[in-house]
Amino acid sequence: MPDRPEDAVSPPKSGPERGDPSWIAPALSASEKQRVVGKTSVFFGPPLAILAEGQKNTMEISGKLNRTAERYMEILKYHGLEITEPERLCLAHICHIGFMAPLEIRELPDEVRWTAFACDGLDKDALAMKLESACFADLVAVVEALGF
Repeated sequence: MPDRPEDAVSPPKSGPERGDPSWIAPALSASEKQRVVGKTSVFFGPPLAILAEGQKNTMEISGKLNRTAERYMEILKYHGLEITEPERLCLAHICHIGFMAPLEIRELPDEVRWTAFACDGLDKDALAMKLESACFADLVAVVEALGF
């Protein structure tokens, strides 16, 4: 069903309120995804500081961050691996350590071999080989798809 202009201005349907455990955040309409959100405070940790190094103008920095995010989203769209449900469960178990640094993402094949996690249908050696043959962008896309 195509997005209609009136969808962006129609009042929300009544239902559970924010704070109610059954409340679900509404999906963004196409117009809301394109909206300008204004200024937002962002902590510039080492990766962002390096990315914006030498930039003094906030518009240049903002442009660089947005270009980088857009390219990253495009990489995620075209990369990843076909994984089975048992493989997904295994990787989710491993990733539940929290933040996955680039080195930890590269070490996923070893982590699969070393984990005590087991479930029906999981072939850890096959999964480890699949991960070893993948490029880094594919590994990142898998970790991102799992929500880590």
